Amino acid sequence: MSQPFEDVDGRDKPDHDGKDGAVSRETARAYTLTIWGIALGILIFAIAVVLRALAVGNAQLFKDGVDWVYDVLLYGIAAVVFGRNARAERVAALAIGAIMAAAGLHTLYDLASKIVTPRPIEVWMLGFSAASAIVIAVLIVGVLWRFRREDNPVIKATWLSSRNDVISTTGFALVGLAARVAPVRWPEYLFDVIVAGICFQATWAIWRSLRAKPAVLPVQDKAATGQVVGL
Repeated sequence: MSQPFEDVDGRDKPDHDGKDGAVSRETARAYTLTIWGIALGILIFAIAVVLRALAVGNAQLFKDGVDWVYDVLLYGIAAVVFGRNARAERVAALAIGAIMAAAGLHTLYDLASKIVTPRPIEVWMLGFSAASAIVIAVLIVGVLWRFRREDNPVIKATWLSSRNDVISTTGFALVGLAARVAPVRWPEYLFDVIVAGICFQATWAIWRSLRAKPAVLPVQDKAATGQVVGL
């Protein structure tokens, strides 16, 4: 019989033992490896996209590749924080808030660049970005499927977020693609402003929740970060 997962500081937390939120060592190890695997996989994909963008000189594809870095950071934080104490989760929440703020600023900077120097509409490149976001969201749900019945709050938040992101990513990617290929540029600019606003709203919500009490925050994939910071 597997033993309850013990936190790295040597003390079992209430949400890690008993019937509520119990996580075996095997499950904890598998989850941590899975999250690191997701982060590494996204990182490799992001590097490939960025290198391709640099090779062909495509600014929008470069932005899409860089956007994936936010997901790498978020999943990395989830892997590091899992199994630790409330203080570590609080610090992680602050880090996530900072990442979301940076994503919002990055989106506004990219928007200003597009307004000053309008980019040509390249349907194939834009379609690739939208399709890749959807495919990766589906793959993440696939690798997290085995953890769907776990009660640990961090695992549950990751699973539910990823499950919901399959739907939201599909819709958001298609809307973003439509805005980008529209014959006029204002839908794309409006879309970017909305995306930046969502990032800043998330940062504010995180900061406000931390003032009240530490919270376990769901880790988002491309639908909530990459898609939030722009396709």
